[in-house]
Amino acid sequence: QVQLVESGGGTVQAGTSLRLSCAASGQTSRSFYYMGWFRQAPGKEREFVAAISYMGAGTYYADFVKGRFAISRDNAKDTVYLQMNRLEPEDTAIYFCAGDSLRSRIRGSPRYWGQGTQITVSS
Repeated sequence: QVQLVESGGGTVQAGTSLRLSCAASGQTSRSFYYMGWFRQAPGKEREFVAAISYMGAGTYYADFVKGRFAISRDNAKDTVYLQMNRLEPEDTAIYFCAGDSLRSRIRGSPRYWGQGTQITVSS
């Protein structure tokens, strides 16, 4: 069974940095042309954060994180990363890793999801 497992979450102070990792496994794990990150804050709807194509040439960011976050991937390790800089309290949320073979679905309804990891940014 395909699995996506996030790691790297925790509690940090505003203005600091954190890097999330998402490791993919399973027989179809290498079929993910697009991988990305979503987040869901308390009382809020799930929202898109960032996505990346297989070779890394195509990257996509939500307006609220562009310039602070950077997505990357290491296909040899079947892992996607989210480098989060200058974190703000508003970034507090559960962050989910996601993957799909289709560009049209990666930002809204990707096929595969991780279980999520909690990020808490304190003032």
